[in-house]
Amino acid sequence: MTLSSFDDLLRAARDQAAPQRLLFVFTTAGMPDDASPDQRARFQAGQGGTLSPLMCVDKTPDELLSFETLLAESRQTGSAWDIVFVAALSGQGAVSPTPAQAEALLQRMVESIKAGRIGGFVAFDVQGQPVRFNG
Repeated sequence: MTLSSFDDLLRAARDQAAPQRLLFVFTTAGMPDDASPDQRARFQAGQGGTLSPLMCVDKTPDELLSFETLLAESRQTGSAWDIVFVAALSGQGAVSPTPAQAEALLQRMVESIKAGRIGGFVAFDVQGQPVRFNG
């Protein structure tokens, strides 16, 4: 499936037969202290750097009207973020995933992001546009 915006993701989640829970890990972009001058220049040009998990939350697709809703809620925390990673957790039949199931998966997402394993997630910038990473 091709996503051209965050709202495409919301529509796709709502269209699933089984109930969904969307998992969000918000990250900040930065540079390690020991970055080389070349790495710093690439970062200033919008490439490279590191992504550090800042906060995470789970929501049902019905709890979010649009990307603007998610953005407004995230701004209430007072923490600025650069990229949000998203995964979906499907329920079984008509039974929604539990908060405990979501929490366990969120923690695995955080650890994966810290380790640079981001290939299994969808990523969006602060405008709600998909972000593609070059490997």
